[in-house]
Amino acid sequence: MVNRKIKILNELLSEIEKNILFKDKKSDLISTSNIGWQLDHSLKVFNAVCEWTIKSNPKKYERKFNFWRAVLFPIGYIPRGKVKAPKIVQPPNVILDEDLHAQLQTAKNHIDALEVLPKTAYFKHFIFGELSKKQTLRFLEMHTKHHLKIVSDILKA
Repeated sequence: MVNRKIKILNELLSEIEKNILFKDKKSDLISTSNIGWQLDHSLKVFNAVCEWTIKSNPKKYERKFNFWRAVLFPIGYIPRGKVKAPKIVQPPNVILDEDLHAQLQTAKNHIDALEVLPKTAYFKHFIFGELSKKQTLRFLEMHTKHHLKIVSDILKA
């Protein structure tokens, strides 16, 4: 299961990489931000979540029920426009190709580190609560797909 999730995350990072070419494209019908914002934000979240999980103390993980996680994780859906990105994962005003590529490389390195973590390594999400390693991988997949869908919609507009 973890190996499959790791493979999916690597594929999603490849999709981010392919879309860097279109970073300046925008459609106000879809989003107030351009593709570069979507990619940069996705990578910032990906890397911040990975770093938190890598630094977590697996002995302190406590499995608890979370309503929103129970509803949204099985369907793999994050609603659009319902949550404002925390300041720490907000992209800068000017997004450079080289910054996106550097963040992408960091994300690829993080995947390798995540793969070998214990099951109880965790990330504490402000809505979904404490996420085990498996749940963290699921969150990263859902969040990245959410923003890549916005990218796809902008490209189609």
